[in-house]
Amino acid sequence: MYALPAILESHPLLLIVVKLLVAMMCGGAIGLERELSRKPAGLRTNILICIAATLLTITSRHLSGGAPYTDPARLISQILPGIGFIGAGVIIQARGSVQGLTTAATILVIAAIGVTIGEGTFAAALLTTILIIFVLVLLRRVEGAIVRRRERYHYTLKTSDPAAMLSELLPLLDRERLRFEEFGVKESAGAHEVSFSVVTSREGNARLVKHLPQLGTELRATTHEGAD
Repeated sequence: MYALPAILESHPLLLIVVKLLVAMMCGGAIGLERELSRKPAGLRTNILICIAATLLTITSRHLSGGAPYTDPARLISQILPGIGFIGAGVIIQARGSVQGLTTAATILVIAAIGVTIGEGTFAAALLTTILIIFVLVLLRRVEGAIVRRRERYHYTLKTSDPAAMLSELLPLLDRERLRFEEFGVKESAGAHEVSFSVVTSREGNARLVKHLPQLGTELRATTHEGAD
């Protein structure tokens, strides 16, 4: 696709070194953003994935050597199951909400960049790296400015009369135009512990936290930040 410099074509070992260094640079650039965003797959993970994909691509080409009845793409295709396993590990499912999809997608793209580098198409790999950083950094800000972020919030409070509390809670949720995602009641130290969850914005959560102490005691409010 792109012509390599003559010195690299004439020195295979030097070409391999350059490919691995470019893989480290591209994986490190994207991994640094993930690390600064405190995501599960950070700097070292992304570098290792990119280098692994690059090395497997180089190896597949070496094993085939242009011989008949060989298919270098077969070894490259085995990268995807491994990437799928790693991606599944960073997708965290908690109380019905799935998180980490962006990180899993980033891992897939990192592997694709590694394959591209292994094939020697450095320009495409560098351009893709720049585009991915643009998506992860700048588009996040655009998304935050345009889309009103909503999260699943979990609330727990104690009351001696769950029925009376529920009769006051339902009108409160109606005013906020919210509905239960989960609801439960259990005995706790001679009282009743009521737990429920709703999907709302940070502003909606602030309003609920302001009014819920009037309905019960020992209010606890938690949320799971998106690990994208």
